[in-house]
Amino acid sequence: MAVPCEQDTDLPLFQALQQGDGYAMEELIARHRRWVGALAYAQLGDADKVEDVLQRVWLQVWRSARELRDARTWRAWLCRLVRNAAYDELRKQRRERVHTDGSHAKATDETVDRSPDRTISEEEQRQQVREAIASLPAIYREPLVLRHLEGSSYSQIAEILGLPVDTVETRLVRARRFLREALKGKV
Repeated sequence: MAVPCEQDTDLPLFQALQQGDGYAMEELIARHRRWVGALAYAQLGDADKVEDVLQRVWLQVWRSARELRDARTWRAWLCRLVRNAAYDELRKQRRERVHTDGSHAKATDETVDRSPDRTISEEEQRQQVREAIASLPAIYREPLVLRHLEGSSYSQIAEILGLPVDTVETRLVRARRFLREALKGKV
């Protein structure tokens, strides 16, 4: 099923990109950087890794745009690219953890920002919320991040993820329920 572009102005831009127009690429990045980043974050749960993944994704868009036969489906295609790049990054991280002797984990713990204006309990609460979000299955985490961190509407989320709006609503309800249960008594 083709997912049409939400804005008519995106389709001509993508078609220009397919012809090698660098300006069109810059404009598409500017327009869609936030939701693409949110989708990557929903997969990774680590803001530090998102920028690397986004660079790989946009480079792949530049190199592969001509191969997409139906330009109207470019947003769904981009969504797949982001998901695949994020999954690749997660696999890479798992391999690195297997090959380390544990010193990597100690170094990361020491680099956590402990600025004086933040209390430890506030940071612990934020960490618990991040962990709870990261523990959600991706089908619930993606719409939750797009809705609550990016402020996307249900119809925008449906278009980005290639889902019916009813499915987006259901997944958001379940995601919130899972989060409440995971955080019960903690925050």
